[in-house]
Amino acid sequence: MAELKYAEIFSQHLIDLYAIELKSNSLFASNNDIQITGGKQLKLPKLSVSGYKDHNRSGMGFNTGSYENDYEVKILDHDRDIEFSVDPLDVDETNMTVSIANIQKRFETTQAIPELDCYTFSKIYTEANRVGAVVETTELTAANVLADFDAKLQAMEDAGVPLDRVEMYVTPAYNTLLKQAFTRQYQNGASNIDRRVHAIDDIGKIIIVPSGRMKTAYNFTNGCTPDENAGQINYIMIDPEAQVSRVKYSYINVFTPGHDSRTADKYVYQNRRFNGTFALDALMKVGCAINITAKE
Repeated sequence: MAELKYAEIFSQHLIDLYAIELKSNSLFASNNDIQITGGKQLKLPKLSVSGYKDHNRSGMGFNTGSYENDYEVKILDHDRDIEFSVDPLDVDETNMTVSIANIQKRFETTQAIPELDCYTFSKIYTEANRVGAVVETTELTAANVLADFDAKLQAMEDAGVPLDRVEMYVTPAYNTLLKQAFTRQYQNGASNIDRRVHAIDDIGKIIIVPSGRMKTAYNFTNGCTPDENAGQINYIMIDPEAQVSRVKYSYINVFTPGHDSRTADKYVYQNRRFNGTFALDALMKVGCAINITAKE
């Protein structure tokens, strides 16, 4: 009996992974007047002045005031790159699966975008600790989550933080606690109930972030993975103006075969990004509150 040679069907459809956009995007849009050019170090001036004193009407002049000038020095610290060399035969023999376009798309959705969130949120946690902002390990439940929220909001309001600017970055688990804590309001005849929480009181926006992007520390040796001692950030309540997040330099290029002597006849995809996040110390101290679950 002759051996049958079954035809192989090779689909061009690449199995797409779930792609989640950059969650920390609005943090990169704050403090537009702060520009980082000509270097990776930034000096931010600080100026403090003394207050009024009682006026002496019979005196000969005004009371003498004082002022003090200082600087906060900030440094961008996250300089990353990657290069993929793709053999033209790999492109052909995988029916275009291993193409530059597919590699670029997969890299952005599974590596570049998640890492930018991971770095940004973990750096805010580090900066909050450094400046003495509120960082707590209180265990949150449906019974205490709203009281905790009210306390943090009241403290910020007492400090003069504009609440309409404040945003909350929360894990799905924290968002579930909020939904459980709110009293369900049913309307007669209502067929749909929407318990999604987009804002509370004066908070401008609530952004749900995958918990994997909200760890206290990451290892960036090869890609981005949670540090073995990392805790879980449950929420970050922050005025974006209390911090600065910037991508100073972003480079993406593709070289066709023959344009790079190191790789001869291969396609070459290069990607580099230089970014950083840092606190404006005095603002971060009162304009940020974080709750974490520490690593046991």
